Amino acid sequence: MKSRNILIVIPGIFLAMTAMAAGNHAGGHGGVEEIGKPGVAANVTRTVNVNMTDDMRFHTSKIAVKQGETVRFVAKNSGQVKHEMVLGTAKELKDHYEVMKKNPEMEHADENMVTVAPGKSGEIIWHFTKAGKVDFACLQPGHYDAGMKGMVNVASSKAQSKGNAHVDNKH
Repeated sequence: MKSRNILIVIPGIFLAMTAMAAGNHAGGHGGVEEIGKPGVAANVTRTVNVNMTDDMRFHTSKIAVKQGETVRFVAKNSGQVKHEMVLGTAKELKDHYEVMKKNPEMEHADENMVTVAPGKSGEIIWHFTKAGKVDFACLQPGHYDAGMKGMVNVASSKAQSKGNAHVDNKH
């Protein structure tokens, strides 16, 4: 009887381990509402191109948007290794990075992040509901520590603006 129970339990354990190892952790992040919410493509007001390279930088790392704006981020991986763009608070990104170091093959399915294979592009459509700072980073092991980070400055919709939102394309 014991050996039969083990034969039933072992496949269940392997199934659970496989799910954890695959690391598709959709919906596993609390606090995303602090930075806004997933956007609707029909409401996109503009597209911001973000190039990710193997020098561990986002080329377009400082982005300015307005509260209430819905932005399509097109994240292009011009490098030879996998990169990702993850929107979040500084604390969320740091905490998530620690998990990624332990589970480097983790794939993302949340709407505030995209994992991009070399030579490919992916996108995030995001609606910025609150003024303030929204961070983004590549959480692949080693990339965050190397400085692959950026910031979105969300201007208050109540603030008087003398022009359009600015995108820093220096890099």
